[in-house]
Amino acid sequence: MRSVVHVLLFSLCLVSAVSGQQRYKVPPKEVVDILDAPPIPRVLVSPARDAMLLIDYQPNPSLEFIAQPVLRIAGIRITPRLSARQRITQYTGITIKHLASNRDVRIQLPQGSNIGVPVWSHNGARVAFTRDASDGVELWVADAATGTAHALKGVRVNDVIDAPFEWMGDNTTLLVRSVVPKRGATPAPPAVPDAPNVEETYGKVSKTATYQDLLRSPYDERLFEYYAASQLVLVNTVTGRVVPVGKPGLHASSEFSPDERYLLVTKLRKPFSYRVPYDDFSRTIEVWDANGAVVRTIAEFPVTDEVPTQGVQTGPRSAMWQPLAPATLVWVEALDGGDPMKKVPFREKFMTLTAPFTGEPAELMKLQHRLSDIRWFPGKDSALVTEYERERRWKTTCIVNLADPAAKKILFDLSVNDAYSDPGTPLMNTDRNGRTTILKDGDWIYLAGKGASEKGDMPFLDKFNIASKEKQRLYRSDDRSFDQFISFAGPSRGTILTRYESRTAVPNYFLVDLKSGAKTALTRFTDPAPQMTGMKKMLIKYSRPDGVPLSGTLYLPPGHAAGTRLPLLVWAYPMEYSDAGTAGQVRGSTNTFTFFRGASPLFFVTQGYAVLMDATMPVVGDPETMNDTFVEQIVGAAKAAIDTLDAMGVADRKRVFVSGHSYGAFMTANLLAHCDLFAAGIARSGAYNRTLTPFGFQSERRSFWEATDVYMNVSPFTFAHKIKKPLLMFHGEADNNTGTYPIQSERLFNAIKGNGGTARLVMLPFESHGYAARESVLDVLAESFEWAEKYVKNVK
Repeated sequence: MRSVVHVLLFSLCLVSAVSGQQRYKVPPKEVVDILDAPPIPRVLVSPARDAMLLIDYQPNPSLEFIAQPVLRIAGIRITPRLSARQRITQYTGITIKHLASNRDVRIQLPQGSNIGVPVWSHNGARVAFTRDASDGVELWVADAATGTAHALKGVRVNDVIDAPFEWMGDNTTLLVRSVVPKRGATPAPPAVPDAPNVEETYGKVSKTATYQDLLRSPYDERLFEYYAASQLVLVNTVTGRVVPVGKPGLHASSEFSPDERYLLVTKLRKPFSYRVPYDDFSRTIEVWDANGAVVRTIAEFPVTDEVPTQGVQTGPRSAMWQPLAPATLVWVEALDGGDPMKKVPFREKFMTLTAPFTGEPAELMKLQHRLSDIRWFPGKDSALVTEYERERRWKTTCIVNLADPAAKKILFDLSVNDAYSDPGTPLMNTDRNGRTTILKDGDWIYLAGKGASEKGDMPFLDKFNIASKEKQRLYRSDDRSFDQFISFAGPSRGTILTRYESRTAVPNYFLVDLKSGAKTALTRFTDPAPQMTGMKKMLIKYSRPDGVPLSGTLYLPPGHAAGTRLPLLVWAYPMEYSDAGTAGQVRGSTNTFTFFRGASPLFFVTQGYAVLMDATMPVVGDPETMNDTFVEQIVGAAKAAIDTLDAMGVADRKRVFVSGHSYGAFMTANLLAHCDLFAAGIARSGAYNRTLTPFGFQSERRSFWEATDVYMNVSPFTFAHKIKKPLLMFHGEADNNTGTYPIQSERLFNAIKGNGGTARLVMLPFESHGYAARESVLDVLAESFEWAEKYVKNVK
């Protein structure tokens, strides 16, 4: 009954929101025009690297679209009408850009289509995607050469707990998770409950996070089984022939072996849980033959709600097919009980099992630290393995040969927070049969990265020799633009695809000849907000009183005269570091083009404010105890920022306000409670009472009962009586982010109200942790402008 009532309440809420006395607010027309300008398309390069998709989308659909009835169960949101995950972004069209000819081909779709993210076939000849219809989700296929597209008749896909489809090696057939045929009517809610909803525990330690949208009743369980169940089928995209594989079930994942004779399947089973999302439900990992018969059970798991804090489950984990073997499974298993606090010589072991899967799994090698990533080389048994050391927040990447573990060779060894030393990410290659491995020429691989530096990010492409560790720089952005490597173009290594932008140049895509440097423009996207082209943007560096280097990007309105002091917004999100050196590194770039999207705080520039964007608020120290000084560190960083901009003659320190989202909102409320640096604050979707997240928050490793004073001292709710400066709060009524229940904002607002403070709480119907609907975004901007105008801009 709860789920049905929830849908009815949503419908009633929409009526009151639209027709009641309190209507959605709208900011000035120039802001509306900027927000409504169409975004540049998203890009997806073909595996053959000879074409790219330009995907049109609507980032802020209507409230009516967002308000479609949903079921909030098992940690997910399901649109019953579609038997699919809730849609937030509307994808509306696809253009295929052929790189060599610079020719555009528009995929032919019915007017007004809402589609899913398209997927290339491995050879780049076809594109598959879903399309929402009145009776479910259709499956479509388009020809990349002509753009002709058609729906596969009789197929309705299910993407509730897994991707809706994937291409097979013949580039013609799709493995599809389809809606179970003849599944019957939707389970009817009971007129009255059969029994109370009961949970119990028998002494086991279960430190779960504060998840939302969980199962809460037997009726919820029946709804989940009905909508999440799928039938695996093979669909020939040319003939339309549909062949079932196995029986219907709760298939959380399914993938064919490289030789396509076996299928690796994870199935959910009862009992379910009312404490954790679906991916931690009871489940089995099985190997099927191509017809769907179970060949081998790899693992059986109970409900996974006893994982230690920042730990992993015991038993087989991260099971995968070895890409260049016909049918060989590889997985890891924890040797420390999944507990990162245990002192052991090795934390993981690699295991393997090969077709016909009748033998016993064999151990391949042990890892000293936790597995973080594995990428396979195009050679038998060879891989790039990254381990994570929790104590130091350190990552080590090695070449390993699973057949000869002693030959392990370290390539990269650095702090996870050391942006300046980041070598980049290996480029991957998917062959025509769908096997994905590291792109490798002899002993050379290719690494692409952000290129963080003291001048900001300068993206790069490197050629790296894994035998000698020699590095050759093939391409790098200069320090006046942001020129990002996207992909090689075609089979050779002589031409690359880049995304070039600058402070005044809209991002566009180019082919670049690496030898001559010649550029060929592929797109010609234009400025969606030319009225803001004169906006000033600069990197500001300063230091906290304890010597920690800090930085932020300062934005000033077009036409700002030097020496004119402006009201200032400081927008920030605290980050955690083990040392001051990495905490002070510059991240991001002032050379990117500035888009005004969503409820971005940058819209304040249009209203005559200075904005210090992404002001660093590092929390530095031992990972076990750094939050002991959380408040002191963020206050010190805030003061340093204001002092610097005051000294520059940019900011009027009497007219400074602070804002942030989520953990940034938590920071905002803390700053108003613990210092008098700000005239006001704006907090979005925050958690303000840490006793409601008792088993950790952000990277905090201790529980409330292990560090009670810390949890109380960092909770703005504890100090609501000290929040005397005006605080505007926003929260999505349907926030599903772990820890940020809407009650967090409601309780802080009531606490401020009860202590005589000044606050305003705006609860946004149908919105989750971020705000998506156009009406909601415009309201957030209008409310924010009014708040700042009243309590900041006009303060004398």
